[in-house]
Amino acid sequence: MRKFWTTCLMAALSMGGAAQAQDIHVWEIEDSFENVTFAVENAIIGQGLVIDHTSHVGDMLERTKADVGASKTIFTGAQIFSFCSASVSRAVMETDPALVQFCPYGIFVYETPGRPGTVAVGFRDYPEGPMDQVEDLLSRIIAEALMLED
Repeated sequence: MRKFWTTCLMAALSMGGAAQAQDIHVWEIEDSFENVTFAVENAIIGQGLVIDHTSHVGDMLERTKADVGASKTIFTGAQIFSFCSASVSRAVMETDPALVQFCPYGIFVYETPGRPGTVAVGFRDYPEGPMDQVEDLLSRIIAEALMLED
C-alpha cells in the first residue's frame, strides 16, 4: 500500500445555497476500496471496539439516484463505520455530559469514479478539549489500518 497523508482539509458543504466549511481529517491511500474497508474494520475491532453500524452510503446513493432524478455516480464505494469506546467515551463525558452528542464516533471510507484506486479515510473534526481524546483514538485506528509510520 502506498500512503499519502492530508490533515484537516476544508470540506465545503452546500446548505441552502450558502457554503459552509467544516474541518475534517482525511488520509488518502492508493489501494482497492475493499482492502481499505477491510483494514479499517479490522483496526477498529483490533482496538477492542464493537462496530455498532456500517452505513453503506455509496450503495444507497447509487441505488436511489434515479428515484431522485439524478444520473451522476458520486462514489464507487462509500461506507461509514460507527462505534464507541467505553473508556474514551467515559473520560470525555465525565468532563461534560453534553458531549454524548458526538457518540457514536464514525470513520468514513470512500472512493470516487474520478479517482479510482485512491481511497479516502477520515473523520469529522471535534471540538477542542476533551474530544481530543476521541480524535487521538480515531487517528490511531486509521494509522493502524493504513500502516502509517509514526
